[in-house]
Amino acid sequence: MARKKGRNINGWLIVDKPAGVTSTSVVNKLRWALDAKKAGHAGTLDPDATGVLAVALGEATKTVSYITDALKCYDFTVNWGAETTTDDASGEVIRRSDIRPEPAQIEAALAGFRGEIMQVPPAYSAVKLDGERAYDLAREGEEVELAARPLWVEGLSLIEADGDTARLEMVCGKGGYVRSIARDLGRELGCLGHVAGLRRVWSGPFDVEDGVAFERIDREAQVWLEERLLPLEAALEDMPMLRATPDGARRIRNGNPGEVTGTAEWGQAVWVSDAEGPVCIGRYQGGTVQPERVFNL
Repeated sequence: MARKKGRNINGWLIVDKPAGVTSTSVVNKLRWALDAKKAGHAGTLDPDATGVLAVALGEATKTVSYITDALKCYDFTVNWGAETTTDDASGEVIRRSDIRPEPAQIEAALAGFRGEIMQVPPAYSAVKLDGERAYDLAREGEEVELAARPLWVEGLSLIEADGDTARLEMVCGKGGYVRSIARDLGRELGCLGHVAGLRRVWSGPFDVEDGVAFERIDREAQVWLEERLLPLEAALEDMPMLRATPDGARRIRNGNPGEVTGTAEWGQAVWVSDAEGPVCIGRYQGGTVQPERVFNL
C-alpha cells in the first residue's frame, strides 16, 4: 500500500476564517500550504460565518474531540422581520412580520434560552436523517423534520439593538446552532428573525486574536505558518497532566497501562507527558494510566 504523501507536522493552527469559504476549504488549503500529511478542524463554521477555525495537524487530530466538546463564544447579528429557509441571510424568505421588539423585550426573552435548553437544528444543517445529511434533503425539496436535542447555553446577552437588528453574544457547548437561536428567538418575540452575521470569537482555549488570515495561507509562507503553530497539548489545558516514569512511558507507547507520578481522580481523563513531550491521553487508575490515545511524535 502506498504511503500517504506529506510531512509529519504536529500541532494546532488557528485560522480567522473569512465569509464565503467553507471550513473544509480552509483545512485543505492549509494542508497544501504546509505539505502536511494529516489535518482536520475542530467544529465546522457555516460558509458565511467568520472567526475561529481551529485546525489540527498530525497527531493533534487525536485531540480534536476535546475542542469540539469545549465551550465556544459567538458574536452574531439577528435581522428581525423575516424567517428564511436556512435561518440566515443566504436563504429564501418564507415568512415576514412588521413587528419589531424593544430592547427590554429581547432581554426578557433571552432568559428562556440560557442553561439547558432543547434546540431543533436548522433544516439546512449537517445533521443526519436516515443516513442522509439534512441539507442535502432540504436542497432536494424534501421536508426536513429534525428532533430537538439538548444544548447547554452558558451565556446569552444582548450587546446592542436598533429596531430592525440586534447584536448578541452566546457562549454554548457542543452542537449549538446560532441560526436556531435566531429563529426561535424571533418566534418567541413574535417578530421572526434570521442570522445576518456570525463570528466565532473563541473556541475552548483558542482565540480569534491568535488566528492567521486565510489570505496568508500559502506555500511561500510555509515557514511563517510553522512559526505560528501551537503545540498539540494546547487543546488539553483543562485536563490534568501527569508525568510518566521512563518505564511507564515505554509501556504506554505500546498500548499498555503505565506508571505515572502525580494524582487525579480514579477514572478521570488525563494527559501524560515525559521528557520527550506528550505521550498519551488516558484514564487514571491509581498510580497508572490506561492509554486511550497514544501520540506517535
